[in-house]
Amino acid sequence: MSDNLKNILSNLSTEVDSEKLLEYLKGRLPEEQHHELEKQLLDDEFNAEALEGLQEFRDKEQLQYMVEMLNRDLKKKTEKKKKRREKMKIKDQPWLYMSILILILLLVMSYIVIKRLLGE
Repeated sequence: MSDNLKNILSNLSTEVDSEKLLEYLKGRLPEEQHHELEKQLLDDEFNAEALEGLQEFRDKEQLQYMVEMLNRDLKKKTEKKKKRREKMKIKDQPWLYMSILILILLLVMSYIVIKRLLGE
């Protein structure tokens, strides 16, 4: 199974493998693992709600499509935010640093010249 299908389900529980969860929802999980997975998911209220919502899907192939679509949308949104942050970031511009250095040197030299003129 591709990693894209696992991304959105990976945050469901740290103890539950997303591939195992999809096998459970398709009814392909062995009975012993089936009960063990239910115990793990029902211990947490959030996981229980998520399991209940996932079981509402009649067509399990549709579930995989929805997971893939959610992952794609999530990547688009994060890419958009990442691009916006990159635009806001100050780019490394050597001429800017040189300008600031020259300005500071001019200010220091002006201070020294004025101090000498007023002191004499």
